[in-house]
Amino acid sequence: MMVPSRLGVTVVSLTLGAALAAGCAGGSRAAMDVPRPEPGVPIMMPAAVVPAPTTQGILQGIVDSVLAAPMWRNARWGLLIVDAERGDTILSNDADKLFMPASNEKLLTGAIALQTLGPDHRWRTPVLLHGRQRGSTWQGDVLVSGSGDPGVSDSLSGGSAMNAFAPVRDALATRGITRITGRVRAIGDAFPGLTTGFGWAYDDFDAAYSAAVDELMFNEGVLVLKVRAATRVGGAVAVTSAPTRTYPQLLVQATTRDSVATTAGAVRPPRLEAMYDSIGDRVVVTGTLAIGDSASITLSYRHPNDAYVAALTQSLTDGGIRITGRPLAKADTLGRVADTVVVLQSAPLADVLRRMQKPSQNQIAELLFRTSGLRASGDGSPDSARAVGVRTLAGWGITTADAAYRDGSGLSRHDYVTPRAIVKVLDAMRRSPWFTTYRDALPIAGVDGTIGNRMKGTPAAGNARAKTGTVDKARSLSGYVTTADGRLIMFSMLSNNFTVPTREVERVQDLLVTTLAGRALGGLAPRAPR
Repeated sequence: MMVPSRLGVTVVSLTLGAALAAGCAGGSRAAMDVPRPEPGVPIMMPAAVVPAPTTQGILQGIVDSVLAAPMWRNARWGLLIVDAERGDTILSNDADKLFMPASNEKLLTGAIALQTLGPDHRWRTPVLLHGRQRGSTWQGDVLVSGSGDPGVSDSLSGGSAMNAFAPVRDALATRGITRITGRVRAIGDAFPGLTTGFGWAYDDFDAAYSAAVDELMFNEGVLVLKVRAATRVGGAVAVTSAPTRTYPQLLVQATTRDSVATTAGAVRPPRLEAMYDSIGDRVVVTGTLAIGDSASITLSYRHPNDAYVAALTQSLTDGGIRITGRPLAKADTLGRVADTVVVLQSAPLADVLRRMQKPSQNQIAELLFRTSGLRASGDGSPDSARAVGVRTLAGWGITTADAAYRDGSGLSRHDYVTPRAIVKVLDAMRRSPWFTTYRDALPIAGVDGTIGNRMKGTPAAGNARAKTGTVDKARSLSGYVTTADGRLIMFSMLSNNFTVPTREVERVQDLLVTTLAGRALGGLAPRAPR
């Protein structure tokens, strides 16, 4: 009998009783030579005839229940669970069908980057001087040539993205330069083409998770507006931006309102909002804010190169270097060779990979996507990046029928992949000399990253390392977990087209992973939670 549970489905009832029965019946159907009893003689079954429920049978029972439950009638589930060492399939359901992976795409991107770049790869960003020095004045420009360094950010530059520019200030100070008559300029085009991914949602472009990427990237494409109300009703609110103070330009149209709560039935005051104008060069702040209130609004930088240049200019100015912004005369440019003053260097890929996988950072994924293309082909365009990715996947036995690899992050709704393809990637990395780097970059159940609050107090906590993925109507979880008898398991769980809350999908995924973590594959007693 099916019993309702906290899962909102019949899944837990299986684990408590019905699943054990289903596991016995569905997972172990060995024929038993039992004699037919005489009429009126009771059947005597020795205890040894009843097999212990296997882990495989229990998992199959859970999945059978999920697929049969009415709440999942419109959903698709792709599942593959494999014993890594033996190659045995423990569970499979539609493992060769295509699913939208969301951020499970980053499992492919990280693996391709490790294969193409190696874990010690560092991005190098030359900073050059063009012009000539007269005393403490540099008569000319500061030039920056980017190649996709993802490390100029609060998260990878010691808490402040501005710290990444300290070597430039120090190099100019060593030369005694305190004034620059020109300006800071970006040169080169390492990442030609669109700055957003193929098939990204246009109405998400202002959101931090959908920020544009280019060869010069500042603070993972994110800025924060700090808004404070005026001291009188009707007064304009005060708005400041960070980390860049003067970029982008701000047009403040928001005003201060009374702090009295809105009465029932009254028209609500306009909500405080910030969005780019139609050109994308200026942020317009509209709406109202109550007296005494403050707010923060997170936005993306629409033009990454411009944001980087503005940040470096601000850093030099804050360091006491005056920049006047006068362009070089044509005569001054003749015969002048740019002089490299310093080369900024990123953290190694191994560190960058953790920053991408654990919080599921989209812009770093896109930079890895394009950097892999740039390194392998000399072309950092999206088309080149995709071609390099497809070729690398083919080397692992994954064809274009198994994966549509269209961007690095999984934001594109044109990304499709089979659970089997993901497990092949996991297996390729398991066999790679960089397996530890790859695995350790993944979120840890109950500990950190996007599964830091999932599976706590279960055998999977501190054990399972897996990548999540979420876009509308898609939720994924794929990675590694170790069973109670020490066997490494690779799994991919992709769910699409559901209309129940996302948390319900997570409950099923977590139940499967914790079952794997808590049992021996041989059917031994469950391991106690940690």
